[in-house]
Amino acid sequence: MVMTLSPMTEPAITSRRISPITWVGLCLALFGMLLVRQIVNHFWPDPTFTSALIKEAGMWLVALALVVIVKAGERLPLSSIGLGTARWGKSILWGVLLGVVCLLVAGGLVALTGYTGGETGKAMDKLPLWLVSLIVIRAGVVEELCYRGYAIERLHALGLPRGVAAGIPLIIFGFGHWTGGWANIVIALALGGILAIFFLWRRDLAANMIGHWLVDFVGNVLPKLLR
Repeated sequence: MVMTLSPMTEPAITSRRISPITWVGLCLALFGMLLVRQIVNHFWPDPTFTSALIKEAGMWLVALALVVIVKAGERLPLSSIGLGTARWGKSILWGVLLGVVCLLVAGGLVALTGYTGGETGKAMDKLPLWLVSLIVIRAGVVEELCYRGYAIERLHALGLPRGVAAGIPLIIFGFGHWTGGWANIVIALALGGILAIFFLWRRDLAANMIGHWLVDFVGNVLPKLLR
């Protein structure tokens, strides 16, 4: 890229600066969370409190490893994956707005598909409220870090158009929700698409995280609070 771009659209790195550690980061971002889930499910086929804790710890380790790769391996700032590109006040406002849009779309899709939460929802119902609250925080932070921030920026740095760079992790993100059934895949693809479009537009990963968290909070924590 030879022209000067605004901070909103400036690519994180160019293809000429791609290092081998970036390939490790991409594999981790695209498949790390799925691998953690499959390993835990292999040893604990029936979801338990202990397996949920181990799974959450593993997914946070994926996020930590990605941050270490960015800072120590690639020697790049976190702004290279969309963190710290906007003031917190703006990120919160955009995040809430993004969450509301996603909730409206999700509500329509839930009504159309008759989605009730599937096996994932049943497993979440067995967990204490504090753990469910931590899970939705992790979902907002780690999933956006992996599938939006890191994956989109690094795939674009490899030379892929931004739309394609967003589409590849979106497909993996969507079909990674197969444990919730086909309706959950449809909802994940739709909401993931909105989150990806927003990231391409604003390049504000904090807002993405807040919006994602809000959707999961309303869907999983709020009903328990109201009960």
